[in-house]
Amino acid sequence: MSENLNMSVRKFLKEVGVTSQQIIEKEWYKKNFPSDRKIQVEMTLIIKDLDIKHIVSGEIGGA
Repeated sequence: MSENLNMSVRKFLKEVGVTSQQIIEKEWYKKNFPSDRKIQVEMTLIIKDLDIKHIVSGEIGGA
């Protein structure tokens, strides 16, 4: 992978991570969820030009 491609992918993923965390935290507190509550999450990455649809599932919250 070229250095330019690598850096642009990392920059994009950093933006996804930071903005996603902000959105999750905002809504979490807006809905008054306790910090020890666990919820199921799913993130979908779609890249049409590369014919990619990648789903990551998990759980957030909890002790």
